[in-house]
Amino acid sequence: MSIMYHQNADYLLPDMGLNETDKTPLNKYGRMRLRYLQEHRPGLYTRLILSGKLYEDQLETQKAAQDRVEIITEKMVKVQNISEAMKAQDQMAWVQQITTS
Repeated sequence: MSIMYHQNADYLLPDMGLNETDKTPLNKYGRMRLRYLQEHRPGLYTRLILSGKLYEDQLETQKAAQDRVEIITEKMVKVQNISEAMKAQDQMAWVQQITTS
C-alpha cells in the first residue's frame, strides 16, 4: 500500500479523501447512530471516521432498524386485524389504527 502526496506550497500533503461509494440518503436511524457514536462512543466514532467506515456503519444500522420496524408493523397489523378492506372502507380509522399501533 502506498500513500500518494500532492504538493501544497512547500509542503507535501497526503491525498486523503472520502470514498465515493454509495449515495443512499440516511434516514432517522442512520442519523441517530451518528449522534449516539458522537455522544457516547467517541473512540469508535473516531476509529470509524479514520478507517472510512462510518457511512457503512450508519447504513448497516439504518437497514437493521428499518427491517425491524417493518417486522413489528406486520405483526401488529395481523394482531389487530387491520386490512386493506378497512383502508378502502374508512381511511381515517385505518390511519388511526396504524399510527397508534
